[in-house]
Amino acid sequence: MQHRRIVLLALLVMPAAALRAAGRGGRARIGILSGLAAGPEAMRFLEPITARLAELGFVEGRNLEVEYRFAEGKLERAPALAAELLAREPDVLVAVGPIATSAAAATKSVPVVVLLVNDPVAQGFAQSMARPGGHVTGVGTWGLELVAKRLQLLKELAPGVKRVGLFDNAHSQPMPEVDRLDFERRSGLAIVLVRAGGPDEFDAAFATLARERVTGLIVSADPMIYLNRARIAQLCTQHKMLSVWGHRSYLDVGGLASYQSDFAEALRRGAAIIDKVLRGAKPAEIPFEQATKLELVVNLKAAKALGIVVPASLLMAANEVIE
Repeated sequence: MQHRRIVLLALLVMPAAALRAAGRGGRARIGILSGLAAGPEAMRFLEPITARLAELGFVEGRNLEVEYRFAEGKLERAPALAAELLAREPDVLVAVGPIATSAAAATKSVPVVVLLVNDPVAQGFAQSMARPGGHVTGVGTWGLELVAKRLQLLKELAPGVKRVGLFDNAHSQPMPEVDRLDFERRSGLAIVLVRAGGPDEFDAAFATLARERVTGLIVSADPMIYLNRARIAQLCTQHKMLSVWGHRSYLDVGGLASYQSDFAEALRRGAAIIDKVLRGAKPAEIPFEQATKLELVVNLKAAKALGIVVPASLLMAANEVIE
């Protein structure tokens, strides 16, 4: 009888994640929701999460199960995919990128770790970075704060630039008008916001940019944009438009430069947070982290195609130069 009381007491104080894992032969389970397209490229992008978890003791196939869902660049698919993952009863729901909003809203009972999101407090994920206070924590990246730096990059790449476009996914949260006006004031550039919901809208978007006499373009980091980056880069070259992108991975098809957080490093830091949750820590008490490592990458092949010379000062400052 005493033994039964001890077992019952242990079950009562055991974290819910541990109870679920006990029912799976000791395996923890996480669900990862991404806006990318399923395939080797997406798995390589997400690999820092599982690699770091393995270093921390959660090895996929041994004591960890991982369920993936991919939105194929369509953010509107996120709620249904989040529901599919929740039906698998994960111990932690992990959402990577802009798709995080849907994942966080889908549940209050399962801990959510959001990664590569801009301004978690403004988006309502947390009461404060230090004490989130709810069921969501994670790693934030620099979002609007980087727009000013990218505008400065365009001015350094082309001192004569006067009108700059901001190209974004029409299904993502738009930049507030007050921020656009603030960036115009700080940079001295006229800024044109152009949004496209998919590749069938790209030609019209670039026609608008051409009518507005835009000569430089800042391209947002977004799953839909990433999947269609080759077409967007082609249009930039066609219109002789200098482009600064949201990550180095966008430049393999012709973008001119990128300035962004180191995504792999941020995902590894996110894995350490997932580890804490799996071991019983509450998201409400785990501080949101902010990605700190930023990378400047310059693509000389794209510069040659555009007929421009990249200033030596930028090449010296770059973390990587693509020859």
